[in-house]
Amino acid sequence: MSPQDAAPDEPAELTVHCQDDRAVSVRFCDLFDEDPDCVHYAIEGRAAGLSARLDGVAAWNRGTDLAPFPEELSESFRGWDGERVWQTNDRDLTVRAVFRSGGHVGLTWTLRPWHTSVGSWEASVTTWLEAGEQMSTLAADVRHFLGQGAGRRE
Repeated sequence: MSPQDAAPDEPAELTVHCQDDRAVSVRFCDLFDEDPDCVHYAIEGRAAGLSARLDGVAAWNRGTDLAPFPEELSESFRGWDGERVWQTNDRDLTVRAVFRSGGHVGLTWTLRPWHTSVGSWEASVTTWLEAGEQMSTLAADVRHFLGQGAGRRE
């Protein structure tokens, strides 16, 4: 992860790189808020031959934003069976987590704007991270990024 602590006049962003292939990444950026209960951000998925961007992802103050998901995964650093899934209320961003031997977590980030309209698209990238420390760092970085909206500062 590479969070960038933004100066007051610089935009905040967070990039998650796959430890197996550094060309595969997910970038959180363009954070803004319109009301005290929610912040919005863009997320970009990149891999060889793929560049996808989803604007206006909503993170709510009601505990339904992304931050608790990697926290729960980091607490399960010894592994789990099957797949764990988190998605936004609008279902435009879905994150699927699987555990593989050797203590690594695969996070598949699926961006799906306009999921109910004709002509919609979907793109996914998978980042592999170490189940313990890297997942804990991701959880803290996501919480910090989302907390940078006005009225939600840490």
